[in-house]
Amino acid sequence: MNKILAAALLVAASTLAHAETSPAKKELVNKVLQLQRPIVETQVRGLAERPAVAIMQSVNAVIQQRVPLEKREALIREVQADVRKFVEESTPVLREGAVRLLPSTTGAVLEAKFSEAELKQLIGALEAPAFRKYQQINEEMFRPLAEKLGPEVRGDMEPKLKALEASIRKKLDAAIGAPEPAPAAKP
Repeated sequence: MNKILAAALLVAASTLAHAETSPAKKELVNKVLQLQRPIVETQVRGLAERPAVAIMQSVNAVIQQRVPLEKREALIREVQADVRKFVEESTPVLREGAVRLLPSTTGAVLEAKFSEAELKQLIGALEAPAFRKYQQINEEMFRPLAEKLGPEVRGDMEPKLKALEASIRKKLDAAIGAPEPAPAAKP
């Protein structure tokens, strides 16, 4: 019985030792995060572009079906300018949120999945065995970031998306010749 208890205490002590991250390991994780920042920024830009592409596809369909031929090209250019502006304004918001969340999401996965030696290999050589392991858990690392980033920046992003949609709707209505909605009556 004492041997079982001693073994259990050793396992528990070992688990606690691994649960606490050393300052050296934290520093290595931070360095990996810094090295990964360009990749994160590219992914973040993709997050900003995704709704913009969807909007452009919808708008193009409406334009092709309902806008007179002579107004299409100018309207498409205007809408594209609005969409580009949305992406340019949204990307920094998403980038700041991603950079803020990166240590607690991706960094936490790195701390849990990699040893200090593996982090050194990862930093030292992109083709090291540690890098292959890193690539295998890439989705696992960035999924928590993506899951937390949406709610984190939703308050900043929703008004921008609504303003973009309203601007596009107004331009479409003007090009189609639809009447503008009457102002809401004041209570």
